[in-house]
Amino acid sequence: MTVIRFVAMPTTDAEHLWNGGSDAYDRLPETTVSDGPGHPCRHCLENIDAGEALLVFAYRPFPELQPYAETGPVFLHKQPCARYVAEEIMPPVLTTSRDFIVRGYNENDRIVYGTGAVTAIGDIPAYGEELLGRSDIAYVHVRSARNNCFQCRIDKVKAPALAEAGA
Repeated sequence: MTVIRFVAMPTTDAEHLWNGGSDAYDRLPETTVSDGPGHPCRHCLENIDAGEALLVFAYRPFPELQPYAETGPVFLHKQPCARYVAEEIMPPVLTTSRDFIVRGYNENDRIVYGTGAVTAIGDIPAYGEELLGRSDIAYVHVRSARNNCFQCRIDKVKAPALAEAGA
């Protein structure tokens, strides 16, 4: 059995933007105000409430440019927020739609063809676990089924090494 965890945007990426840095297109984020549901923050993985300021920017959740490094618009609270930490629990932003695209990537950050599926929210953990149980899948993305925007990543939880007997 593979144990999974839901992973938010790294704090270093969020801090870069909060501190005036540019996005994946080398542009400054746009600032707008949330009008309610539909603005999921990729750092705390909660919805940005109506009336709250938010940043809109191009995000590429991959280490380098390459043909499969999808870039798209995402949201972030304008004011710093705490990173999502309840990684074993499906994040609140994944309860805001009836389904999401769940897709596997290999160790070279390429899409593993045939893994992408529009997945009902209740089936996301099981499908993520199924994909991560495969030797050719390094990690999984959860993306909007309507707009393909990155929501979060699903990783394997690595078990701690066992101590040697008598050590």
